[in-house]
Amino acid sequence: MAGNEGKAGVAGHRHGSRTRSLTGTFGPIEIAVPRARLTTSEGKTTEWKSQALRAYQRRTLAADALIASTYLAGTNTRRVRRALSALFDGTVGKDTVSRTWRKVKSDWDSWCTRSLAGEPVVRLILDGTVVRVRLDRKATSISLLVVLGVRADGQKVLLAIKSMGGESAEAWRTVLDDLIKRGLRRPEFLIVDGAPGLDKAIASVWDGVPVQRCTVHKHRNLFAHAPERLHDEITADYNDMIYATTPEEIETRRKAFIRKWRLKHRAVADSLEEAGDRLFTFTRLPPSQWRSLRTTNAIERLHEEFKRRIKTQTVLPSAETAAMLFWALLASGQINMRKVDGWQTLATKPIDQPIDLAA
Repeated sequence: MAGNEGKAGVAGHRHGSRTRSLTGTFGPIEIAVPRARLTTSEGKTTEWKSQALRAYQRRTLAADALIASTYLAGTNTRRVRRALSALFDGTVGKDTVSRTWRKVKSDWDSWCTRSLAGEPVVRLILDGTVVRVRLDRKATSISLLVVLGVRADGQKVLLAIKSMGGESAEAWRTVLDDLIKRGLRRPEFLIVDGAPGLDKAIASVWDGVPVQRCTVHKHRNLFAHAPERLHDEITADYNDMIYATTPEEIETRRKAFIRKWRLKHRAVADSLEEAGDRLFTFTRLPPSQWRSLRTTNAIERLHEEFKRRIKTQTVLPSAETAAMLFWALLASGQINMRKVDGWQTLATKPIDQPIDLAA
């Protein structure tokens, strides 16, 4: 039995099953739910309750997410009902759509204001992405600012997603202030995309926390400073440096990169130097963690999946819709996040020994 059955020391007995109707993305089906009585510590019995199938639940979380996302796409309740009638065999009416939407909206509002005081977060990953939404009947680009946390056990968790006008210091400060207001403790390590606004916001609230600048974003920056015919050579030299296996090798190859590109195409060398030692903060922690420390890829993958889901919609109905859709992909279980690489050594503190930047 799901839920209580797997717990050690639970005693009781089964007594048949009952039929429940459940609608999922596979359509409506009938399922047999076990019935059982559990023996309490006082010697009495109580009815077993499934944790996998809640009382009065009629649809799966994925089905609710599908209904809500179709509604969020900008269609009304009647159109959603017609669009999904074949999939759900006519069991979803406009009242169901309205109730599902209200439930999703309520869950979203609760999620946005929930306390973070109990979250054992030790690391944050921060990045933004641009989407187009309809504002005053005009297509407008906005930024979704996303914050992922990494718990002490290595599990990633979505902490915040806010729709803002851009990635300015003020926009990011709004996001960070909200996290602190809800009880988030000071993180031990930060991974950022390198946006100047984010750097300023972090300095104002968490000055002194080690910051890793995303190596993938910097790779793209280097391309912007050189003609296309040099891109392959830049990539080879850059990867040779970033993916070296020891801090000493990275330091040596960085110096070689700077010397070579100062002569060949100085703008590339200047761009790398601009990042400073923040591009190599990952070397202050055990090598087993380096893969998860170097980049903001954990958020980038969410961005890619989100944009894949909305690619048929060139413009979303509103700014709040964009943030809710992003959140719903995770809340409904359509996207699952695994633990970070090297989570076994997360308790290790960063050493105070950045690499030597002298070229």
